[in-house]
Amino acid sequence: MSSVTTLFSILLLSTSVYAQLPAGFVYLSDVAPSIKQEVRYAGTNNFIGKPIDGYDAETILLSKEAATAMLKVQEDLRKANLSLKVYDAYRPQRAVDHFVRWARVESDTLMKTQYYPAVPKNQLFKLGFIASKSGHTRGSTVDLTLVDLKTGTECDMGGPYDFFGPLSHHDYEDLSTEQRSNRTFLKSMMSKHGFRAYAKEWWHYTLRGEPYPDTYFDFEVR
Repeated sequence: MSSVTTLFSILLLSTSVYAQLPAGFVYLSDVAPSIKQEVRYAGTNNFIGKPIDGYDAETILLSKEAATAMLKVQEDLRKANLSLKVYDAYRPQRAVDHFVRWARVESDTLMKTQYYPAVPKNQLFKLGFIASKSGHTRGSTVDLTLVDLKTGTECDMGGPYDFFGPLSHHDYEDLSTEQRSNRTFLKSMMSKHGFRAYAKEWWHYTLRGEPYPDTYFDFEVR
């Protein structure tokens, strides 16, 4: 096979994959390749302990507007030897439906010790940890943290991603100086570039003026 034919085949394959995204959505790695990714819902390290419906690839999808804003955040962070690390962004409605089905099965507590040790599973809806609709499904919400580029390790935020409890709240008081500083710095960088924080989750941000505020998408992450 000639090099020209090989290149054409690669381009054709790439086009077929990218054509599956609705207009207005992009792969974050195409816009901001230096941003680190750890797609928890594509694997077993999440509060359910199983891959989540709709996550067929370990990749991050976002609206073009949100991805562009993320690039600006990343450019600022790299000046301080830091990087963003994204756990989740666009989330198909079928994934949210998976969460809802799981929450109704009270006997399935495989990951309770790690993710919700002090919260009865039958209270997850009432306390707002699980809902039938998610801002993630609109394509401009991200879950993320900071990584120290000198050490390659995540910065200490005082609590893990997706932990169900007050520890995750922005106003949680029992934090070290370093932990509070890290949360505050992340919040300031995200706010500077157009994202608003969610009070109950230090990792959760949504683009202000998001392009699809009333649309809940359900295409697969692939």
